[in-house]
Amino acid sequence: MKVLVSAASKYGATGEIAKAVGEALAGKGLEVTVIPPQEVGAIEEFDAVVLGSAVYMGQWMKPVRELAERQAAALGARPVWLFSSGPVGEPAKPAENPVDVSKILEATKARDHRIFTGKLVKKHLSFPERAMASAIRAQEGDFRNWADIRAWATSIADTLLAR
Repeated sequence: MKVLVSAASKYGATGEIAKAVGEALAGKGLEVTVIPPQEVGAIEEFDAVVLGSAVYMGQWMKPVRELAERQAAALGARPVWLFSSGPVGEPAKPAENPVDVSKILEATKARDHRIFTGKLVKKHLSFPERAMASAIRAQEGDFRNWADIRAWATSIADTLLAR
């Protein structure tokens, strides 16, 4: 079974989550391709898809939003899972719904959307991004929970292999 994992990542942290998801799926015997959304060609060659994005200002990044729109019919015809990476800190901020993916969930008929805490390195941020991070008092650091990420990916593999 061939699975596409594609995630938009501005500074690389969400790309590392996509890679970990791909490794967990491959560890269960699935054939996995992990590539950025701008490099995705035909969805039809894959049996299942995992899409993800870093969250900025409450939205998924443009490359993966465009992929979901462009390939909505093909995505809707196969199992799809979504993940977002964004809230940071302990407790995670922003705490209330940090991203609205309702249109993407509807367009892709995704089975699940998981929000993972992310990583924040303030020196990488633009001035407006630093201002937003300061306004919500976002903590700097790596808050990704690798065990949670791997467990989620393993549950996807188990679902696919049970088909």
